[in-house]
Amino acid sequence: MKEAPRSEGAAKTTAEQAAQKGDVADHTSKPQDQYEPALTTLAQEPVEAPGAKEGVPSMTEEEFNAANKIYFERCAGCHGVLRKGATGKPLTPDITRELGLDYLKSFITYGSPAGMPNWGTSGDMDEATVDLMARYVMQDPASPPEWGMPEMKESWKVLVKPEDRPTEKKNDWDLENLFSVTLRDAGQIALIDGGTYEIKKVIDTGYAVHISRLSASGRYLLVIGRDAKVDMIDLWMEDPSVVATIKVGAEARSVETSKMEGWEDKYAIAGAYWPPQYVIMDGATLEPLKIVSTRGNIYDEQTYHPEPRVAAILASHYRPEFLVNIKETGKIQLVDYTDLKNLKITEIEAERFLHDGGLDSTKRYFITAANARGKLVVVDTKEGKLAAITETGGETPHPGRGANFVHPTFGPVWATSHLGDESVALIGTDPEGHKDNAWKLVDSFPALGGGSLFIKTYPGSNHLYADATLNPDAAISGSVAVFEIDKMKGDGSDPEFKTLPIAEWAEIADGQPRVVQGEFNKDGTEIWFSVWNAKDKESAIVVVDDKTLELKKVIKDPRLVTPTGKFNVKNTMGDIY
Repeated sequence: MKEAPRSEGAAKTTAEQAAQKGDVADHTSKPQDQYEPALTTLAQEPVEAPGAKEGVPSMTEEEFNAANKIYFERCAGCHGVLRKGATGKPLTPDITRELGLDYLKSFITYGSPAGMPNWGTSGDMDEATVDLMARYVMQDPASPPEWGMPEMKESWKVLVKPEDRPTEKKNDWDLENLFSVTLRDAGQIALIDGGTYEIKKVIDTGYAVHISRLSASGRYLLVIGRDAKVDMIDLWMEDPSVVATIKVGAEARSVETSKMEGWEDKYAIAGAYWPPQYVIMDGATLEPLKIVSTRGNIYDEQTYHPEPRVAAILASHYRPEFLVNIKETGKIQLVDYTDLKNLKITEIEAERFLHDGGLDSTKRYFITAANARGKLVVVDTKEGKLAAITETGGETPHPGRGANFVHPTFGPVWATSHLGDESVALIGTDPEGHKDNAWKLVDSFPALGGGSLFIKTYPGSNHLYADATLNPDAAISGSVAVFEIDKMKGDGSDPEFKTLPIAEWAEIADGQPRVVQGEFNKDGTEIWFSVWNAKDKESAIVVVDDKTLELKKVIKDPRLVTPTGKFNVKNTMGDIY
């Protein structure tokens, strides 16, 4: 809702009074406020400054591009690329020009109790930068270039043709126990042997790889960077290397391959943040075959949204379909890939701000977080329809792919932790054996603290692990909570947990290393955690014995620059989590 314009004095007084009352917290005090994704590659796009308009403060080309960079890195995650709003309110010129320069400067400086960061008083922006950004949001929004088939075809490279690749595995690597580890700020991945802990190879990829995914056969490893570059690595080669690459846009987060029986390795799909679209590609070459725009109407308001980002993508095991989360419009698209010429898409009205998620233990149900709404959406991939929407009881669920286990009281459940608070939520996932619990919140209990990004367990493990990566307390962000599953009672009492000091075990002297994303080895006997430090500081991977919860190995190497996500080949290929 648009607020009426006020003078600088009035706005400043209101904001100052709110701050004095403690209503406006420093924006770094809440872990979820640090998580809105920076559009780092879009920030590098030079954009021509708009022409002067009456009543609108002027900007030079240099100023506009400097402000554009700041906006994409700090603001676009909430307010959208075109400033039409997402989890944050719209900042379109009709609104900002009516509010006026003085009001905008004050608002940027002091923030608001509704969630606008206090960029000025927190020290993140000086007076000159606040003035720059206030003038910037009064201009017409910068529109980054589109990225269609001509651009994709130009970026697409087949480095080793399918006919020149091996017809059988040519190396002695234990591929099932291989880990693909994101080296975020280095623009690389490390392939690490899960048995010997040896770094087998470091491969250059796109910037800040977001995820690694395996083809259904386990032969091809696909990684996608935030710069929307997809690299396909052939793990059968004597020296596993990139065999095909493509850039699917300017910003992206998701890639997946077809897994339905009879369609294994046939297609790959990648989704973009900008432009808002996804592309279906040939599974052996990454040749772009079909681009689908996600621009459209928000499911509940039925109003047009120009940039609904593509979040998680998952391949169904029951139907030849991809499940595509459309973040801003709150829709999940079931994309039938059997006939790309006559493409069939089933659109499910779900909930806005869809993010990440995974399958239940039967692989039939897709459970995904609408994190800004505090909800979980359940899709029946066998029937191709919505099964349920349920509250998590916590603030900003962020499950990663979630965690499946059998609760002593409630039977099969799926778990998520939260960015915004310390809670872990469990929902029932057995509509046949435990009908009364199905898709309901059956339990919620505290872990270490807010700022959790991932929760993890493994079939046969008695432990449930939750990190707290973005917690502002260094002791908490450097540890993980571990719950014993067989001691969970389900009687309203909170299960106790053990704290593992992962960062302390890594013995890193400098920086503030954060622990992120547990991943099991192929046998489920070990769980690996990344100890993620600054780019110029030492990082590590800590391996924990799942049975004893004792330290088993610390992997250190100068090549391990900012390790974050880890993806075991067997687990990722089989959707085991």
